[in-house]
Amino acid sequence: MEFGVLGPIAVWSGGKPVPVGGPRQCCVLGALLVHVGREVTVDQLIDYLWSDHPPRTARSVIQVQISHLRRVLPDTISTTSGGYAIHVDPDSVDLHRFRRLRRAAADAEPEKALELLDRALACWRGVPFSGVGSEALEHSLVAPLRKERWSAVVAWATCALELGRYPDVVSRLTPLVGEDPLGERLHHLLITALWRDNERARALSVYEGFRSRLAEELGIDPGPELTALHGRILREDAEQVRELHERTAEPGFRYVARSDLPRDLPDFTGRREHLRALEEAAAGEDGHAKVCVITGAGGVGKTATAVRFGYEAAQRYPDGQLFLDLYGYTANKEPLDAFSALGALLRAVGVEPDAVPDSLDERAALWRATLMGRRALLVLDNAVSYAQVSPLLPSSPESLTLITTRNELPGLSGARFLSLGMFDERSALVLLGRVLGEERVRREERQAREIVRICGGLPLALRVVAARMLSRPRWSFAHVARRLGEQNRKFRELRVEGQSVESAIDLSYRSLNAQQRRVFLQLGLMIGKNLDLAGAAAMLDMTVEDADDVLQELVGVCLLDEPQGDVYQLHDLIRAFALDRSADVLGDREAEAARTRLAEYYLATAQRAAELLGPSVRDDPGTAGPVHRTELSGREDAENWFSLHRENLANTIDYFASRDSGDSAWRMAEAVWRFYAINGQMGLFVSSHERALQISDRQGNRRGRAVTLIGLGIAHYLSGRFDDSLDLLREAHDLLEEVGDERGVIRALSNLGMVYERLGRFGDSMAAIRKVLDHAVETGNTKIEALQWSSLAVLHQTLGEYEDALECAEKALLRASEEELGEVRSVAKRVMGEAQTGLGRLDTAFRELKEALELTLRLRLVGHQIYVHNSLGIAHRAAGRWDEAVGAHTEALVLSERSGDRSGDAEILTDLGITHAAAGRHEEAAAALGEAYTVAVERAERYAVARAALALGSLPASVTPPDRAAALLREAEEIFADLGLAGVERARQAPAGPAAAG
Repeated sequence: MEFGVLGPIAVWSGGKPVPVGGPRQCCVLGALLVHVGREVTVDQLIDYLWSDHPPRTARSVIQVQISHLRRVLPDTISTTSGGYAIHVDPDSVDLHRFRRLRRAAADAEPEKALELLDRALACWRGVPFSGVGSEALEHSLVAPLRKERWSAVVAWATCALELGRYPDVVSRLTPLVGEDPLGERLHHLLITALWRDNERARALSVYEGFRSRLAEELGIDPGPELTALHGRILREDAEQVRELHERTAEPGFRYVARSDLPRDLPDFTGRREHLRALEEAAAGEDGHAKVCVITGAGGVGKTATAVRFGYEAAQRYPDGQLFLDLYGYTANKEPLDAFSALGALLRAVGVEPDAVPDSLDERAALWRATLMGRRALLVLDNAVSYAQVSPLLPSSPESLTLITTRNELPGLSGARFLSLGMFDERSALVLLGRVLGEERVRREERQAREIVRICGGLPLALRVVAARMLSRPRWSFAHVARRLGEQNRKFRELRVEGQSVESAIDLSYRSLNAQQRRVFLQLGLMIGKNLDLAGAAAMLDMTVEDADDVLQELVGVCLLDEPQGDVYQLHDLIRAFALDRSADVLGDREAEAARTRLAEYYLATAQRAAELLGPSVRDDPGTAGPVHRTELSGREDAENWFSLHRENLANTIDYFASRDSGDSAWRMAEAVWRFYAINGQMGLFVSSHERALQISDRQGNRRGRAVTLIGLGIAHYLSGRFDDSLDLLREAHDLLEEVGDERGVIRALSNLGMVYERLGRFGDSMAAIRKVLDHAVETGNTKIEALQWSSLAVLHQTLGEYEDALECAEKALLRASEEELGEVRSVAKRVMGEAQTGLGRLDTAFRELKEALELTLRLRLVGHQIYVHNSLGIAHRAAGRWDEAVGAHTEALVLSERSGDRSGDAEILTDLGITHAAAGRHEEAAAALGEAYTVAVERAERYAVARAALALGSLPASVTPPDRAAALLREAEEIFADLGLAGVERARQAPAGPAAAG
């Protein structure tokens, strides 16, 4: 086998990748490989995974990862006194192979050293440990490894320069300096190679970019060696440029090299990544004139970015930095036509007015000829169309044209496009700090963040706010946030002399045709933050094809964002603008009709998606559905759709409630609960149902109240609040009986069966499930029948009735197709695996549990994964594999905590404690069982209380004192007797010693 550490952690066998598990396993494996043959302590591994914030189950999680790795890599990992060690050939690990080759190169002649270093660097495949580990891992392992790499790169480049391999050095170092943007030695080598390879312009550009980064990020200048190198290149370059101009100058014409760039903003912030992209565009050597188009919404900083780059790259363009505003988006001015623009440009570089031709073609030809062979930067600001800029483009390979625009400029082939988005929070706060002073921002950082949120990261809005606050030193950020929070005055606050956010957006709005304006205003009314194509078509009352066309037109003028294919968003301020204008242009009836169409689209699609997530004893949706609905072909499509619209659906419930559409509100809440539950989004689960409940209560809608109470009952069940769940479901059941809703009664009973089982009321649970099963058989609903057979299987398994459990699980499988009822199949397979464990058939048990786990992973059923892992723990315990058993129980607890599904905590903790006790780890057993007992008591899980008490009371006196043990055993006996369960005798006869299983 071969092992990879110098990049994502990987294992290969025979040239094919070997799966090694998730991020945690990769981190543990990588740490062992770095220290191959040596001990890595458990404390070190915990530090690598979690730094200073390990979970309480950290050591057990490590055991899980080691156990999994041992299955993948048998006979390689040993347990040491304090941790673990891996034993493989060091040369099979890329890191140790890299180090061996480096050591050999240090003593070799240049030619041989270069070959060895080439082979050493070929071991690197990216960033070590990428995607895994903690900050502690980064500091203690990854950062030193990176230093080793850079040291090898420097050694290689030094050898290559000595041997005259300049193009090779340029080829290797050019991408690497982007990974180490502040590495002076690396830049010195690259600039030297470029200069010696007659790439002086690129050498100067690389130097200038490095100097700017040092100044901006560290406030320092390059060191004396690099500064001296820069001076030598400049002296040689200046002489060559002078000679070129002397050879190409025409009689009677004196070219004027000038700089028309506007003032550079002293507090220019951010955009470092975009400036680097412009630098790359300028450095390209493909024999063609270079063009870069900077696009973005009004006020995003396109001009400021182009101007900043112009100043940073001025030395690269000694023949001038020309700036021309084309007035594409300027109030009270028509866009400058190409004919007039060429006249201005020609006169700017020294062509006498009388010598400027009278036709557009002749002007364009003269302009291209004048700049041919010259190194000039041309900034065309506020361009509006391809026709406006095309004649202005130079053809000199040494030139660069930057075009700023809000349009896509289709037809501009060969150009590089650079899209500017909004500032992230960090860049926005830096901008406010540079204008207002960092101390002022620090004093009110939370309120300053709120300003950033309200402005949506729009640089123009942030500058306007900063300018107003600069002239009003007594204004606090909290005061400004209050003023901006008032919708009817927001744009008044975002206006100072010469700058207005509303005006910047209005200029784009005015460029739209009548249909585009109407669509734009309707989009401002969307429910939630984003909108997919089908939803937009529904809202706009268009075909999908027509909606697609007009939405793309709005994206093209930067009034609408498309963060992913066929998904659209409006920036907060652009949306506020659209809402303001829609009040004047669209009537109330048209606006509400659009929002209602969108809400109905969400309801119909959510109901269809809910059907794909799994079986449910649910009500007839009662909606015909709108014309538009996203086509969903399976469970994955449904989950992806729900994930995209999770916030929108909650907002749709609010919309229905605000319109007194109570039935639609509770139907939507009913449609979304399963997705929220599967993904552990209990906050949205509860809040959506509470909002629906409010409108049902206000309207006196008893059926709506009952259905919503069922959803809330499920939420409380998943959160482990079983008494509250029982109260809600009982009330729902009674209400639905009163209104004569038989299907609703059955749904309430189905959920009551789950709650009764948790509370140890197994007779009540059995009765409820049987009623639902009878209804399913009577109505011919095989899906619900399958679901109830699986519920009965769980109940029999809990009671230790293994043969009955197997029989019920088999019946569930017979009625559950794999395509539609994978969730039911996973439950049935899990129960069969645990029942086979109880019957001592371990090979069969592991086979069934493996299949159950594969189903839950494929279907992303996190709640069911929890129980499968716990069942695997029980099976491993039965096989005497204590570490694997503890690892499986621990994985169940980790998933429970991560997902928010805490319904099985007491059960899992009890099984973990029993496993520890069986392994003779009595201290660990007492801790787990004590926690299980506490949780079960808090949740009134009487059966779980009895199990935990029996196991805890059966531990040796060294961990459970005799008086305490006796009390626990009496409590277990009383609960088992009260519940009519077979555990009475076990509790009565249990001696102090190994914990009783049960």
